[in-house]
Amino acid sequence: MHSKLVIGEEIHLNQLIELVQNQVPISLSEQAKIRVESCFQYLQNKINNTNELIYGVNTGFGAFCNTSISNEDLHHLQYNLLRSHACGTGELVPTHIVKLMLLLKAQSLSYGHSGVQLQTIQRIIDFYNLSIIPVVYQQGSLGASGDLAPLAHLCLPLIGEGFVWYEGKIVEADFVLKKYNLEPLTLTAKEGLALINGTQFMSAYGLQMVMDSERIFEQLNYVVALSFEAFDCRIEPFLPQVHQIRKQSGQSFIANQLKSLVQGSEIVSKVKTQVQDPYSFRCIPQVHGASWDAMNYVKQVIMNEINSVTDNPNVFVEDNLVISGGNFHGQPLALTLDFAAIAMAELANISERRIYKLVGGERGLPMFLTTNGGLESGLMIAQYTAASIVSQNKQWCTPASVDSIVSSNGQEDHVSMGSNAATKLYKVIENVKQVIAIEAFTAMMAFEYRRPLKTSSVLEQFIVNYHSNIELPKGDVFLSPYLLKSKTFLFE
Repeated sequence: MHSKLVIGEEIHLNQLIELVQNQVPISLSEQAKIRVESCFQYLQNKINNTNELIYGVNTGFGAFCNTSISNEDLHHLQYNLLRSHACGTGELVPTHIVKLMLLLKAQSLSYGHSGVQLQTIQRIIDFYNLSIIPVVYQQGSLGASGDLAPLAHLCLPLIGEGFVWYEGKIVEADFVLKKYNLEPLTLTAKEGLALINGTQFMSAYGLQMVMDSERIFEQLNYVVALSFEAFDCRIEPFLPQVHQIRKQSGQSFIANQLKSLVQGSEIVSKVKTQVQDPYSFRCIPQVHGASWDAMNYVKQVIMNEINSVTDNPNVFVEDNLVISGGNFHGQPLALTLDFAAIAMAELANISERRIYKLVGGERGLPMFLTTNGGLESGLMIAQYTAASIVSQNKQWCTPASVDSIVSSNGQEDHVSMGSNAATKLYKVIENVKQVIAIEAFTAMMAFEYRRPLKTSSVLEQFIVNYHSNIELPKGDVFLSPYLLKSKTFLFE
């Protein structure tokens, strides 16, 4: 285990997972420090020795891009930018997402193409390591000229303004800076723009989603294998011959994992009376595999993005260039986050169908998994709950990226809406976890009707672990706590 994660070079997913799970502090690499200092000095020299207009450095912003700003006002310009752009509304961004935003903002600035002071990046790192978490709102970004409003809220506390979380409460940033003996930053030319330009709002949501999806697939395999056993399914659709003749890697991967999980099961070896199983069981490799392949693509895009420079303009010291480009545009993320929502929602869609079959009174299982039907409703309404959740997901899977609204008086005339894609994906992922948790609870209940037969040793251990956290009820009970505990067991 690393005692500290060094940023400023390429970060890998396994490092980020360890970082989050173990609360690892971060620091800036020596090479990054050299790059940042060199870029900062180059930009300061350029400002002081040229009359050239450089967007966001000595000009206004957006539709004011051709308005020249005097050298005496450059400092004030950056403060005005942070204050005016911190106009987010709506629900608060979860604090663990905000903390990822701090990490990703420091990483993007560390490549030495943004012209910021070294102490600015160091202060962001201080915030991360001390868990000084700014208050950020979900609404306000169009996902194009960077995540302007969310990042303004993220960075306003660096200058002692705005609000942060402290001991579970929202307090003024200046109060917390004094607690930690931190002086408010003094911004120089371009720094305000460098801080609020970028895709770190979208990227942080995307990164969290990637980490969540890794856990979802891991746990889902156990849940699905147990549902497979509880419904007394045939193993033949998981045999490798079926998947070798279809060139889809995810399909083969999932089939092999599920086949391994039921290896040695007494239920699998039992003679079956049915010729085929419903699609929600028989086509698990095809459906889950397609989502697996989709998420591998999504993972690649997200990891590319968090290891990129996404502010504007970009400074290239060796080429003596300051280029006003468009790396802040969130289109790669917008499309990808929409794709991820669809891919992950399908896992819940097919999960709900398995729940429906398990409570349907087929294959020797009592209807709604109660032997006292009529007097008791069993898991009748648990399936309703899953159905309502997947229906909500279908609404949230409407792509955000197909929309665009002209802004900044026409200067910013195409936007990605990737921020909306990010926030609704977060909701989809939480819904997917809950539906899978309902399936796990249902499969556990159903499997008891297969006793005294045993499943594989791996699944028997999974059952023991589940029961040690969630004792299965006898008869009708207040069900919500069981479904919530099931989600906690699987995913927290």
